[in-house]
Amino acid sequence: MVPFSFAGHDLIALPQGALFWPARRALLVADLHFEKASWFARFGQMLPPYDSIATLADLAALRAATGAVEIWCLGDSFHDSEGAARLPERARDMLRTLTAATRFVWITGNHDGALADWLGGEILAEAVVDGLVLRHEADPLEIRPELSGHFHPKFRVTVRGRHVSRRCFVATGAKLILPAFGALTGGLDAGHPEIIRAVGRGAQALVPLSDRLLRFPLAA
Repeated sequence: MVPFSFAGHDLIALPQGALFWPARRALLVADLHFEKASWFARFGQMLPPYDSIATLADLAALRAATGAVEIWCLGDSFHDSEGAARLPERARDMLRTLTAATRFVWITGNHDGALADWLGGEILAEAVVDGLVLRHEADPLEIRPELSGHFHPKFRVTVRGRHVSRRCFVATGAKLILPAFGALTGGLDAGHPEIIRAVGRGAQALVPLSDRLLRFPLAA
């Protein structure tokens, strides 16, 4: 795990697509999209119904590995407003374990604006934590340092004729967009005009590896 500095805070971008904040022992994730598979199933596209369990297992493993005492979910934790009601019992048990063991905060997103209060944890539209704004979608007019999700950024490159795609963070001096953490989520090219519009000029794609953090400039 390699730390980097953002707005005066030391953070760690994890290869799994999460952000760790050592000073707070906080784990931040975005776009879990629980129950995306069951949403598709309602419309006849059958997918293996294990995406929520797989995502929660990954989140629990990261909490154990980092020793996090806080977990912040930056919106679109469920794929739709009825996703919480479709959670299988095993996933509910896994979620209850996490919310009981940590300070667990749900930031609402455009997919899950009406989260159920029985999930445990706190439900907020956005938050300001130690000077950092935490919200779902980056606000181009926001001048305070901001952490967000929403865009599912991926960095794509061609190496020796082979196309490689990895989840990445997109950063400027004042904005940091997290990749999607969910097991069943796609991604938007990190240099897409909508992402650049949201963060402004001077953006970089940050690709975390186990022993280093790769940085790639993104053209405006």
